[in-house]
Amino acid sequence: MKMWIFAVLAALAVGASAQICQSTCETMKWATCDGPPCSCYLLVDNGVKQPINCTTLVPKCFLMKAEMYRARKGMNTRSIAGKPDETAIVDNDGIYDPECESDGKFKAKQCNGTDVCWCVNSAGVRRTDKGDQTLKCEKLVETHWIRLQLTHKQGPATVDKDKLKTAISTELNKRYQMNPSLVKEIQYDPDARMIVVDVNKVKGDRSYDLSKMAYYMEKDVKILPLFTDQSRRFTPSVDGQTLEMENIVVYYVDEEAPTITMKHLTGGIIAVIVVVVLAVFFVQKRQRKYKKTQQREMEQM
Repeated sequence: MKMWIFAVLAALAVGASAQICQSTCETMKWATCDGPPCSCYLLVDNGVKQPINCTTLVPKCFLMKAEMYRARKGMNTRSIAGKPDETAIVDNDGIYDPECESDGKFKAKQCNGTDVCWCVNSAGVRRTDKGDQTLKCEKLVETHWIRLQLTHKQGPATVDKDKLKTAISTELNKRYQMNPSLVKEIQYDPDARMIVVDVNKVKGDRSYDLSKMAYYMEKDVKILPLFTDQSRRFTPSVDGQTLEMENIVVYYVDEEAPTITMKHLTGGIIAVIVVVVLAVFFVQKRQRKYKKTQQREMEQM
C-alpha cells in the first residue's frame, strides 16, 4: 500500500513539474522551458542551450548571443540602432556575437569571431580603438551612469515635470526591476517632447547591472518588447495620461574614460563634428558683430 501511494505521489510530482514547464518565461520571449528538472534556456548556437533565470532580466550578453544565433537562422532579431559627459559613448557599432562569462557579464575583450578585437565596458559597448588578437584588455570597466534621451508622442495635455520623475521612476522599477533611487535627475522639454533621464549608481557598486535595463528599454521603444507579454511597453503615466515613447538614445558613462582616438572615427561622425565646430564659429562671429554694432549705436547716442 505504501509503495502504491509513493508511486502516485511521484507521478503527480512529475506531472506538476511538466505543467510548470509548459508556462512561458515572462522576461524572455525567445526562451524555452522544459524538464525534468524544469529549467528555461536560450539557444545561443547550434545545440547550445544557455540557462537563464526567468524571475529577473536576462543579461545583455546572453541576449546578444541569442540574437546573433536567430539572425543566422533567419529569425527576427533587432534593427541596428544631450550627452551627459564628455566621456559618454553610444552603442554605434551595432550587434555582434559576444563572448560572455558564465554569469552573463561581457568578457573585456571582444573579437566577434574575427581577428579584429576591441575592449568593451560592462554594457558591451566598445570603449577602445580596434586592434588585432594581441590587443590587451586588462579588466571589464563598469558603466556607472546611463543617460536615456527619450522622445514621447504628442499627447493631449501638458506634462507636469515634477510628477514626471515620479512616474518614470515608478515605471522603471515596475517594468525593469530597477531601484527608483538610481534615477537622479530628469529634464523635460515640452516643445520637443524630450525627456532626459539620468540613472546613476555609486562608483564601485556592482549590485545592479544598468545595461540590462537600458537594453530592455531600447527594445520596448525601438522594436518589440523582449518580454513574453507583448501587449505593453515602457509607458509611464502622469495624471492619468500615458506617455508613449517614439525614440530613444542611450549614452554610457564608465568609471574610467574610454580611449577611442579621433583617427578611428567614421567619416559621418567627423562630418558632424565639423558641422558643430562651424556652427559655433558662425555663432561667435555673429555675436562679435552684434557687440560692435551696439558700441557704434551707443557712441552715436
